[in-house]
Amino acid sequence: MHRLLISAISILFCFSISAVEVTDLYQDILKVDDKTRDTRLAASRKALLNVLVKVSGDETADQNKQAQQRTKDISDYMLKFEYDERANGQLKLVVKFEARKINALIKELNLPLWGVQRPLVAIWLGIEDNWRRELVTQESYPQLEQLIYDKAGRRGLPVIVPLLDLQDRRLVGIPEVWGNFSEPVEEASRRYSAERSITARMYKETDSENWILDWRFTNDDLFDSNRLTGDKQQIVSQMIDTLARGLASEYAIDPNAYYEQATASLTLKGTQSFVDIERAKRRLLNLSVVTEVTIVRKTSEFVEFKLNHTGNLTDLKKGLGLESSFKDYKDPRDFYHVVDKNSLEYQWVTP
Repeated sequence: MHRLLISAISILFCFSISAVEVTDLYQDILKVDDKTRDTRLAASRKALLNVLVKVSGDETADQNKQAQQRTKDISDYMLKFEYDERANGQLKLVVKFEARKINALIKELNLPLWGVQRPLVAIWLGIEDNWRRELVTQESYPQLEQLIYDKAGRRGLPVIVPLLDLQDRRLVGIPEVWGNFSEPVEEASRRYSAERSITARMYKETDSENWILDWRFTNDDLFDSNRLTGDKQQIVSQMIDTLARGLASEYAIDPNAYYEQATASLTLKGTQSFVDIERAKRRLLNLSVVTEVTIVRKTSEFVEFKLNHTGNLTDLKKGLGLESSFKDYKDPRDFYHVVDKNSLEYQWVTP
C-alpha cells in the first residue's frame, strides 16, 4: 500500500511536523510474471528509471536517453532485490537502490535533486455523480482513493486522503470542499500534520462523457486555474503529476547548482544536551544539499555548525524549512519579528 510513503503511521496524529521523510524514495515495486533472470533484469531496469523520476521530481527523467543507456549497468546501482508474494497472490519484485549512487547519477544526467524530506499534502476531493455529491474516501470511492496513493507513490509524493470520520466531518463537509473554504479545510488538515492542503471537485461535463476536475491549494484564489478534462482516472492522475511537478519546482535543487560547493555557518539555539546536538547534526546531514557538518563552537546559549553544501543559500534554507526540528529563531526581546532571508539562526525543537 502506497499510503506507507510516510515514515511512520504515528505521524498522522502529530501536530508539529512540517514535512515527512519519504522512506521508499530509492526503491520501486513492480509486478512480474515469474522469477527468471531475464524477467528480473527487465523489471529492475524499469525500476531504476522509475526511481530517477521519484528522486528528481522530473516526470520525464525515465525518457532520458542517457538514463536508459545506464540501465544496462543495473548492478552498479542496485542495493538488493526481493520478491513479495503476499499481495493477493500477485508476484512482485522489490528493487532497492543505493542512494549515494543514484544521487551521483542524477547529477551526471543534469537532473534536479529532490531530497527525502517532502511536504505532506492532504487531498480533499468531492465528486458529483448523478446529481449526488460525495467526498472520496476508502469507503466511498476505494479505487480512486487507491489511485491517488499509487500515483503519488510513483512520484515520491507523500499524500493523505482524509478519513472523513466524525472528527473530520465536524469541520469539513461537501460545501467546504466544493467551495474551497480554506479555513475549516486547513484546520481539519492539521490533524494529519499536512503542510499543504488541496480541495478538488469532479463533475461531468455538460452533454458529454468527459469529466472535469477543478483543484487548487487552499490558499489559492481561483478554482479554474487548475482545470483538467477527460476520463475520471486519467484526470486524477494528471492532478497528482501537476502537483508533484509544482512542488518539485519549489523544493528540488537546480541541477546547475550541483557543483557550486559552498560553506555556511548555522547558529542553533535551544539544545539541552549532547544528545540534542548529535540529533541536530544527523538531521543536518540528512538534508540532500548538505555534504558535511562540523561543530565549530558550543556555548551555554547556542551551538555553531559549519555546513558544507551544494547549491546556494536558498537551496539550503529550502531544506531546513522542511525539517520540523529547525525553526527560525525569534528573539523574545523583539517587538516585531522579521525573518532575514540570509540568516541561518534557528531554534531547536525537540522531535
